[in-house]
Amino acid sequence: MPWPGDDAPPERRPSERPFRAPELQRICGVNAVRALFLRRPEQVARLHYAPERRPIAGPLCRYLARHRRPYREAFAEELARIAGTEHHGGIVALAEPRRAIPLPEPLPPILWAAPVLPVLDGIGNPHNLGAIARGAAFFGAKALVLSGDPRQADLSDAAFRTSEGALEHLAVFRAPDLPGLLRRLRGRVLAAAAVATGGVAPGAVPRGKPVALVLGNEEDGLPAETVAACEALVTLQGSGLVESLNVAAASAVLLHNFSADRLPSGTPGVRRTP
Repeated sequence: MPWPGDDAPPERRPSERPFRAPELQRICGVNAVRALFLRRPEQVARLHYAPERRPIAGPLCRYLARHRRPYREAFAEELARIAGTEHHGGIVALAEPRRAIPLPEPLPPILWAAPVLPVLDGIGNPHNLGAIARGAAFFGAKALVLSGDPRQADLSDAAFRTSEGALEHLAVFRAPDLPGLLRRLRGRVLAAAAVATGGVAPGAVPRGKPVALVLGNEEDGLPAETVAACEALVTLQGSGLVESLNVAAASAVLLHNFSADRLPSGTPGVRRTP
């Protein structure tokens, strides 16, 4: 259905067109909602939660009350309608939309501030994006780069839900010219392309600088231009009983390999390799 004013004559000034409020993003699940309130509470518009989530929602509601923003309890059927999914975890926050932002100039130091920088090129499944972000944050990444490939998923309700709050802790950038970016990062970051065959084992990738782990589309792999811009190719060797790992599962293995020896001692969940 057309918005009011969409049939306005061409000479009508843009400032005279009706204001269109951006659609709010739906952040679902306890961990994702907690991270949202931790990192950008000012962008939360309202909160809905199941009665059994009162202990978790209580402090969040007090914050919203102080800032005169709505919140209320809702039962499962209504929560599913609000969330757009039955996998809402009993709590749904509606927040201002967040998307990947264009890389600024000069390049921000956060790109090489952590042992590993995940780079996604053509990964269209938002659940894979969210799962990769979850592993990246777990292993200490600070940023995530998405290519300009039209297949590449952006930040979405599904990505936020699957990331379990991880996307709130990552700076997410869009790089229209990914091969160009990888070449510009040389000297600061070693770009390693994850390929199904023909690469070295993760342990053979040279150390000494952060690794940009470049991950591609599961069906087609990485574009030749992206591979050519990388300084190393890395392949996980398996039993041969199945052809390959899901890209999110493979990313977790590689993220661990490239970061475990470089994280601060005592990082929870990380075991050093001897």
